[in-house]
Amino acid sequence: MMDMYGFYTGTIFDAYKYLGAHVSCKGTVFRVFAPNAVKVSVIGEFNCWLETPMQQIYDGNFYECHIPEAKSGMKYKIRIYEKSGRSIDHCDPYGFGMELRPGTASIIRDISAYEFQDYKWMRKRCDNKEKPLNIYELHLGSWKQNKGDENGWYQYEELVSEIVKYMKKNGYNCVELMPICEYPSDESWGYQAFGFFSPTSRYGDADRLKQFVDICHQNQIGVILDFPIVHFAVNDFGLAEFDGMPLYEYPHADIGYNEWGSKNFAHSRGEVQSFLQSSVYYWLEEYHFDGVRMDAISNIIYWQGNKDRGENRSAIRFIQNMNEGLKERMPDIMLIAEDSTAYPGVTKAVGEGGLGFDYKWDMGWMNDTLEYFKESSQDRSRDYYKLTFSMQYFYSEKFLMPLSHDEVVHGKATILQKMNGDYEEKFRHARSFYMYMYAHPGKKLNFMGNEIGQLREWDEKKEMDWEILKYPKHDSFHQFMMQLNKFYLQHPALSVKDYDREGFRWIDCKSQKQVVYSFIRSDGKENILAIFNFSENDLEEYEMNIPGVKSATLKMDSNWECFGGDIPLCYTKVSGKKDLLVVDMVEKNSAKFYLVEVKRRQKENQSKK
Repeated sequence: MMDMYGFYTGTIFDAYKYLGAHVSCKGTVFRVFAPNAVKVSVIGEFNCWLETPMQQIYDGNFYECHIPEAKSGMKYKIRIYEKSGRSIDHCDPYGFGMELRPGTASIIRDISAYEFQDYKWMRKRCDNKEKPLNIYELHLGSWKQNKGDENGWYQYEELVSEIVKYMKKNGYNCVELMPICEYPSDESWGYQAFGFFSPTSRYGDADRLKQFVDICHQNQIGVILDFPIVHFAVNDFGLAEFDGMPLYEYPHADIGYNEWGSKNFAHSRGEVQSFLQSSVYYWLEEYHFDGVRMDAISNIIYWQGNKDRGENRSAIRFIQNMNEGLKERMPDIMLIAEDSTAYPGVTKAVGEGGLGFDYKWDMGWMNDTLEYFKESSQDRSRDYYKLTFSMQYFYSEKFLMPLSHDEVVHGKATILQKMNGDYEEKFRHARSFYMYMYAHPGKKLNFMGNEIGQLREWDEKKEMDWEILKYPKHDSFHQFMMQLNKFYLQHPALSVKDYDREGFRWIDCKSQKQVVYSFIRSDGKENILAIFNFSENDLEEYEMNIPGVKSATLKMDSNWECFGGDIPLCYTKVSGKKDLLVVDMVEKNSAKFYLVEVKRRQKENQSKK
């Protein structure tokens, strides 16, 4: 029996274990919450789509029936008789499976059948705060396409081996799947969903998705689910006016609909809170996802995402209670907020007045940096401090640096296109840009296609432009990205102290005329010196004051020939003298990573501090 008081007050995380269709050796039990319905029935393959009446139970707001003939894999719908006299067939809000669009029937699934083999991964899983986290954001339907399928889709089990192989080769240790809760329109990319417990049938069924996650884990790759926590699709066979009245949405149109034309969840209602937090917990518990990226958190914080309309206190309390409850149950998961506001404490603990997320997307860094790299060197000199601004606020939250799908659609141009200059210059700028991104504190996220220098904006109906890798510039850029990703994973200085002020130190952030920057990343043992010349002029004999410096060895240069640059690959070593390090040449629009040795006494002094 479900905790009914907890359901109504929004404190439970396991409503899916009671509601929905549950298989046993004696058939299937169906339960649904429909407080405004006059009558409810189940129709499906097991009763020739004729009605099997459901009986009111508990307080009369819930309906239940047992059908011995209903087996796993069969389709069904919930028929709701409304007070208006109309009847309409809905998919099951808590259904574990759905048929492929344009079909709208739920499918009975036995979610206990699959046995995971990822116990080693689950034992050592953590939130990665003191580890590298390099996320590859992926849209399953357009990464690679199947010419033998009318929609171009591969199945989960077909994709996983290719994705795992690609991730390992390219140096990513976590994949983020764009929304896979069942959704009606391909063009919504899954952000307007209705099946919040049903993995989209576009790519297969529940067990095959579990297998996908399982195999990723066995190959040391984490999996994050993108989740639409704010809104849902308007289709009348889904959640919209489910029992003839607004049940999951707000009853008033001015707050019931949002800028995307979908319906806002009524986060103030306990039943909706239980529904949503049970859904998030379901994906984490039943599918072993390692984390959830929650979309459009600004629309949780403020009414309609508009600060001028004020804070939505009910929604804020909901997100706090949900995040706190999830972390109590699973302290090793990652909760990630896609939030563009300056609202304080998004990644602060709920007990300290925060929202309880582990990470927040740094949208300010993303916008400022991309705008900076669109500019000429003269404009960069004028906007020099636009690039240093992020470190003035960085420690206010635990930020993640995102270059997501949103930055490469709707006329915004791809990342490579955004770079200043002509075709060849764009690659040079992009290499230095990415080295800046990976040296900057904060975890990383890159959308598919960015790593090969794709020049066409993302389209959910087309696969990545893999053929561009036959062109030397793109192939060299891809080789660069692979080496950069691996460098990031292999050097703890770039990740262990992301959120500790001792992990980052400016060496030069005042060379406005030269448009040069340098800083050191450190984990207390290893020191990585990052140098950037974002001007159109080569810089000779670049001097840096680094206390205790002994020597510095070049480990990566954006201008190496193997990456499409001008100079031969060479791991040069520079000796320091009296706290001064002098690099002979920093080429225009280039970046360099040095491994720095400091005197032992200096190291000891730093550790004491």
